[in-house]
Amino acid sequence: MPPSVVTARTTVDAPPSVVFAILADPRQHPRIDGSGTVRDTVSGPERLALGAEFGMDMRMGAPYKIKNRVVEFEEDRRIAWRHQGRHRWRYELEPTDDGGTQVTETWDLTRYPLPLRLGLSAVFASRTRKAIDETLVKLKQAAEQDVSSGAG
Repeated sequence: MPPSVVTARTTVDAPPSVVFAILADPRQHPRIDGSGTVRDTVSGPERLALGAEFGMDMRMGAPYKIKNRVVEFEEDRRIAWRHQGRHRWRYELEPTDDGGTQVTETWDLTRYPLPLRLGLSAVFASRTRKAIDETLVKLKQAAEQDVSSGAG
């Protein structure tokens, strides 16, 4: 059975506040997108908060626009959003003993009815796993670059 939850983790040599600042700024999402689908932010606040909505230009085959809503938010610890569907993209941040951050990214389909959950997972889980892995590489690079340049 395909997974209903796809998750991966990395450790970033930057404090949670720097990592969270990137995630909570939708204008930085193209910078860290590992799927190759995010094109540009079309609307939304400069800084996300619980309930905030933001839109993105996307491309998966054909171009389209997507509107997201922040559904989980804990400053420097957790942020998640969803669009019209029920699945969530979640980032959880844990400080490490050496001042870095362990980042866990999750694609969560568990809010869908089982038949739809299985179908979505069968079609998208493998591609999503690769995208998450690449997003975490890019997020690590971005946060570490922000720290070294003094931007974070």
